[in-house]
Amino acid sequence: MNNATETLEKRVIRKTMRRILPFALLLYIIAYLDRVNLGYAALQMNADLALTAEVFGLLSGIFFIGYFLFEVPSNMIMHKVGAKIWIARIMVTWGIISSLTAWAQTPMHLYILRFLLGVAEAGFFPGIILYLTYWFRVQERGRAAAFIIIAMPIGGMIGGPLSTWIMTNVEWLGWTGWRWMFVLEGLPAVLLGIVTLFYLTDRPRKAKWLTDEEKNWLETELTKEQQQKKQTTKTSKKEMFKDSNIWKLSFIYFLNFGAVYGLAFWLPSIIKSVSETLSLTSIGWLSTIPSIIAIPSMILWAWHSDKTNERRGHLMISFVIAAIGFIGCGFTSSAYMTIACIAFAAIGLYSFSGVFMSYVTTFFTDSTAPVGIATVNSLASLGGFFGPMVFGYFTFSTGMFFVGALLFTAFLVLLTMKNREPERSAVEASQQQTVSAFKK
Repeated sequence: MNNATETLEKRVIRKTMRRILPFALLLYIIAYLDRVNLGYAALQMNADLALTAEVFGLLSGIFFIGYFLFEVPSNMIMHKVGAKIWIARIMVTWGIISSLTAWAQTPMHLYILRFLLGVAEAGFFPGIILYLTYWFRVQERGRAAAFIIIAMPIGGMIGGPLSTWIMTNVEWLGWTGWRWMFVLEGLPAVLLGIVTLFYLTDRPRKAKWLTDEEKNWLETELTKEQQQKKQTTKTSKKEMFKDSNIWKLSFIYFLNFGAVYGLAFWLPSIIKSVSETLSLTSIGWLSTIPSIIAIPSMILWAWHSDKTNERRGHLMISFVIAAIGFIGCGFTSSAYMTIACIAFAAIGLYSFSGVFMSYVTTFFTDSTAPVGIATVNSLASLGGFFGPMVFGYFTFSTGMFFVGALLFTAFLVLLTMKNREPERSAVEASQQQTVSAFKK
């Protein structure tokens, strides 16, 4: 690659990452916070509405039933109407429904609102992952996905102190703090949804912030990658569902999803159960520790995966780390040792996410990606229903051992799969073709 082309490549990648990733990260932080703030609300809400642990486990998970049912149709619609319109629609509707949760008076009200929140938000995350395939090559996609997925630990880091602060300090008009928490944390989604209409660009060819030369280079690179993938992945949408890989990917992600959201919804209650003398504010701050530790781990693991062009081995190691963390939790009753073990588990759970999002896209072509990615994510989202239910029905120790065993099962399934990244020689050949094209 000559210096001119190399400079162009670096410039385009830098501009697209700066334009797209920070905004997508912000959107996902808000989305994640509105998903899991129910866990902080539980510290007051469960007593106010007389919710049992089993009921709260079902409430935490029912969001993902609505999410599952509408995720694939949502991604297909986004592929047709464009990202900015559809993502804006998702954000406005989920923000409104999240705020309406403040008016719930019975468990049934919460069941309905949490289900509708899942319906409203369905397609957001797989839509963002699909959107990345419109802008980034496979060799940048791991870092790009990881940058966005750090919204999960960032959301956890912000959500704990913010939610508990609102619950402790905001009791306007005679409403308790948990109700105001839903109102105040739902409004940003509505406002950012409106901003999305004006900020996002659907495809590189429509980007006014790229020069014609930059647009042509990016479109050429993405087209070549898709052509190469079609040669190695000759699968139609119908045949895709006969491929065992899509079911293995779904199962692996299902187990990760269940562990992440089981922990996210129950972490405040777990901390409170091992040390009942802690205040709401202390619980909020302690709950940030796993997220703080997970963020650099997640970024470094995705960077190393991209650098070595290897995905499967990185995913396997992530599951081993997470399993050890959960099993360790089952052996301790100390608040601080529990946090330490959960933080170790979080390193594995979140390091998995960025690498997996890059790994999963290598199994689909441009035509099968909208359905394929959404199918994997929607089936996996049922893990978000399953995980919180585990902690609602089992004791703390039993739940931790059970989840640890499931994560080790995911490790075994990964042993049966292969890496699907292009070989280095193929990548280099593609880059050489690009150089020749620009020389002409």
